[in-house]
Amino acid sequence: MEFRYLGNSGLKISEITYGNWLTHGSQVENDVASQCVRAALDAGISTFDTADVYANTAAETVLGEALKGERRESLEIFTKVYWPTGPKGKNDTGLSRKHIMEAIDGSLERLQTDYVDLYQAHRYDTETPLEETMQAFADVVRQGKALYIGVSEWTADQLRAGVELSKELGFQLISSQPQYSMLWRVIEDEVVPASQELGVSQIVWSPIAQGVLTGKYKPGAEPPAGSRATDSKGGSDMISRWMKDDVLTAVQDLKPIADDLDLTMAQLAVAWVLQNDNVAAALVGASRPEQVHDNVKAAGVRLDADVMKRIDDAIGSVVVRDPKLTAENSPQSRPV
Repeated sequence: MEFRYLGNSGLKISEITYGNWLTHGSQVENDVASQCVRAALDAGISTFDTADVYANTAAETVLGEALKGERRESLEIFTKVYWPTGPKGKNDTGLSRKHIMEAIDGSLERLQTDYVDLYQAHRYDTETPLEETMQAFADVVRQGKALYIGVSEWTADQLRAGVELSKELGFQLISSQPQYSMLWRVIEDEVVPASQELGVSQIVWSPIAQGVLTGKYKPGAEPPAGSRATDSKGGSDMISRWMKDDVLTAVQDLKPIADDLDLTMAQLAVAWVLQNDNVAAALVGASRPEQVHDNVKAAGVRLDADVMKRIDDAIGSVVVRDPKLTAENSPQSRPV
């Protein structure tokens, strides 16, 4: 495993970070989830990312149980706040002071820890003044409940405003968690340059495009039984944008590139996002321990310019790049 600094901070995290979105507390049984966490630890992963909304708080509980007994100082535990949780009452959502202060206590209890290393705004709250949100995060940090603050799917302008307030309030906003993969590159033109300017790193989710970049989905063929594309609990919705023959055909052209490098297609996809200097970590999930062992082999892989060009030549026609999609794919009003 290799480690990278997160933003303009002294915090190092594993460049392969274990995330339990869409798996723990929902898609896989708790004992298998614990086996996946154990596999991550055995592979050298020290950084674990979750959120209160995953499986409506159950994912945090599963992760807390799986990490129980580990040396806390050797781990980096991340969670998030924004989406509706619990009974989903009128204040059980968003980034109001009330919700943040209550949500962090719930997350810490479920994770069985006194603090999280990174507390992230899971989206931008258009209905709460940014000053209120940032003051609440500042107080969470001063109370010792979080060491650093991050965001997820914020635009470049939102990042600039957030970092400016964080400096005024005396805490560090050091990370952004966007979707990023060979196929989805909407952060490259605006979010990444702003982040480099601000001292913010990316912790990217879906580097394998919900599994499409593994190559297991073939054009004109039914999805494999038990795959995410057949999951009615949410996985099939997330992957649907990529389940088109032109995309799946282009992805198959990546296989010879991976073969030449003695990598699986999944490893190639994870290694590709890690070539971006502004990316501190790629989030990978797993429904089986062997998936962890497979993905972690992307750590430390270097792709030269010729390989990067071959990748662009193979899939360039189906890549999504429009920077406006960061804002368009975020809620325009607070979810309930």
